[in-house]
Amino acid sequence: MVRVGPTQGQLVGAILVRTGRAGYVSAMAVLMRLVSLILIVTALMLLGADAVTSLERGGELTVRTLGTVWGLVHPASLNHFKDWVQNHAAFMAHGVYSFLALPGWAATGVLGVILAFLFGRRLGPE
Repeated sequence: MVRVGPTQGQLVGAILVRTGRAGYVSAMAVLMRLVSLILIVTALMLLGADAVTSLERGGELTVRTLGTVWGLVHPASLNHFKDWVQNHAAFMAHGVYSFLALPGWAATGVLGVILAFLFGRRLGPE
């Protein structure tokens, strides 16, 4: 968090956003809060879609992986990415494929919650 004190004559940081209190928050913190909100909402949507699909299939558990979601959005780019990893970064192909096998709601939700904690509002005396 970038602050400008009442006796300080210089701004520290490039872009500052005024808050309701007597302080400033960097635009990066605001942007990261927005990104964390989008990730958490996406995780909830994916979790809801998995729950509805599981109910439609008579209780059979359905989990969409990151690879499945990416394949639904743009299958050609997923195939190109997998080919690139296999040909240019074969040493990390196993890790990439394991990451793509994670449940979509878990990966986006965990990352969103971590970002929300890191860039959340700071309460208390300042």
